[in-house]
Amino acid sequence: MRGELSIPRIGLTDLEVVPYRGRTDDAPGTEIQNGGVAASPYGPRGGTGPGGIGNYQVTAHRLSSTQAFLRLPELERNDRVTVRTEEATYVYRITRTRQTSFRSEASLRAQRAPVPGRPGVEPTEAMITLSTCATPEDHAAGNFWSDEFDNPEHRIDKIGVLVAIR
Repeated sequence: MRGELSIPRIGLTDLEVVPYRGRTDDAPGTEIQNGGVAASPYGPRGGTGPGGIGNYQVTAHRLSSTQAFLRLPELERNDRVTVRTEEATYVYRITRTRQTSFRSEASLRAQRAPVPGRPGVEPTEAMITLSTCATPEDHAAGNFWSDEFDNPEHRIDKIGVLVAIR
């Protein structure tokens, strides 16, 4: 389900979130992000939709295109994130930050798990994972590795839980 993402803390308003069948940062997701909007994978290898029990995954570029998630690393615990759809507005509260490595299958499984960071655990609540590249951080550490889509080794993931539906 399409939505519009707003994150007041970082000045982001009504970023279009485009759902697609796939998994985080694959070719179709990267193409969507290259268009200046956010991508949200769903299906057997992806997440759930806005407000759904499990992991609603949203990825966007930090340094290219519209730089939609340029300031995502600034999000802190308890910051609010909203996703507006035709049916409702979903409000999430950020609870933690995690790092994902594209070079580690275990790390990718943890990012994409129905309960973020806990593969194999059955979800009981609606959660969100906002994810973007850690290119500046990787480069500062001397890590210039990238995959076939120019994703750096690490991603910054902001995890949240659903706290309200309006």
